[in-house]
Amino acid sequence: MNCFEQMLEMGHEQVALCSDRASGLRAIIAIHDTTLGPSLGGCRLMDYPSEEEALLDVLRLSRGMTYKAAVAGLDLGGGKAVIIGDPERKTEEVFRAFGRFVDSLGGRYLTAEDMNTSEREMAIIRQETRHVTGLSKKLGGSGDPGPVTAWGTYHGIRAALERVYGSPDPRGRTVAIQGVGSVGSRLAHHLHEAGAKLIYNDIKPANIARTLEDCGQGTIVDDKGLFAADCDVLAPCAVGAVINPRTLDRIRAPIIAGAANNQLEDDVRDAEALKARGILYVPDYVVNAGGLINVYGEIHGWPPGKSMDRAAGIFDTVKHILAVADEQGITTVAASNHIAEERIAAAARH
Repeated sequence: MNCFEQMLEMGHEQVALCSDRASGLRAIIAIHDTTLGPSLGGCRLMDYPSEEEALLDVLRLSRGMTYKAAVAGLDLGGGKAVIIGDPERKTEEVFRAFGRFVDSLGGRYLTAEDMNTSEREMAIIRQETRHVTGLSKKLGGSGDPGPVTAWGTYHGIRAALERVYGSPDPRGRTVAIQGVGSVGSRLAHHLHEAGAKLIYNDIKPANIARTLEDCGQGTIVDDKGLFAADCDVLAPCAVGAVINPRTLDRIRAPIIAGAANNQLEDDVRDAEALKARGILYVPDYVVNAGGLINVYGEIHGWPPGKSMDRAAGIFDTVKHILAVADEQGITTVAASNHIAEERIAAAARH
């Protein structure tokens, strides 16, 4: 399937291939839908095995941002960018070149930090364009979105616990977290403070060591042990496509709710398989919307604390999605997609 066929299938408006010989930049910017507002989404830096995989990733991620903004009630469209390169070899030249490409889109796409990019890279991009969010507080931005993402994810988990166990209280519940980086470690902190038992999995020993020091307890497992863990909640907070036919049969958790993007390898197939097994899946773009809420607040000048309060509202959003899924007898993914599409269609009509 070529690029235009993929765009047509996923409903994208624009895909920009960006190349700069002097800096070595190779990037793709995908704008999915701007019905509700300018597209916004982070800039991810990864050493993709192929350009085809980079394209598929940015298309899926940008589409997810459209639905995330719509369900969260934000006046934003969905976009995303990926830079193909080694995360260990970041240069100012690459990010300045990327910033010039962002600027050339005239505000149709607003960038932000994502996997392997941070406030530092956003500050470099800001030298070339004003269409960047997630800046440090010193530069008048909202700072690291990780705390808001983790807070929203925590409340999404609480809503799922209430549905399955009759109470949103995490006390005494066991949560297995895949990835204890910026978001996963903060999620672990909230759960630990609430009295939950924790299981950790991460490819970086330093992340686990830091989280253990903060929380003071937890069991460490490998990938195989993670999916087979005897737990109440499986919380993927690292890479995508971890829920697939190769892992589905091993999962023992009755709830899957985490901050990673695109957790399902196939949104329809895997969501149906989880539903058939009686596993409650909280759509990732719903539960991890805190980061987007954070930068939206930055754009609109919200006072301190408002983004955290808005992210806590993910509890009620998840409850609504679960109710719609039950009423219509559909998967939670189909229910959240339907809610997003209805809002976008209503805006398009007006």
